[in-house]
Amino acid sequence: MEREVRRVVTGHDETGKAIVLLDGPSPNTFVRESTGTVARLMWVTDATPADISGAADAAVRKIAIAPPPGGSVFRLVDFPPTPDLRATPVDLMARDIGGEQAAGKARPPRHPYMHRTRSIDYAIIVSGEIDMLLDDSEVHLRQGDVVVQRGTNHAWVNRGKEVCRIAFVLIDAKDL
Repeated sequence: MEREVRRVVTGHDETGKAIVLLDGPSPNTFVRESTGTVARLMWVTDATPADISGAADAAVRKIAIAPPPGGSVFRLVDFPPTPDLRATPVDLMARDIGGEQAAGKARPPRHPYMHRTRSIDYAIIVSGEIDMLLDDSEVHLRQGDVVVQRGTNHAWVNRGKEVCRIAFVLIDAKDL
């Protein structure tokens, strides 16, 4: 596992003064056994505009990959080098996460990690390198690259030797 991530969440005291509410690692880390990815949930909102009042930790909850209806999700994901998947069912991720996040409504998955979400996703490659596979193409991404993904079928494949860390912000969207 890569080094832990410090998360600082600000808010207001009873007088309206800006303060630090939370300072430390995310309380919600999930390791997906089928892929070895490590996802750290940083924050979730349930609506837009977001409710920014209160002091509750919005990352202390169980949530699927996609954001709540009308909401958003912020998470960091560490992708270890992808193992040999020749013996892996091509619909592994689609079955693993299920629902509308399954790969393609009209296209069969081309890779075991293919999936989609009904969201607009902002992805920032924080460290390492990774390949983003689409239905019939792929893009190699390096540290500092950004992706704006709009509800597309995709898979993240790390063909390197180091973990790739990506910061994701997913915002609920209308389906195609």
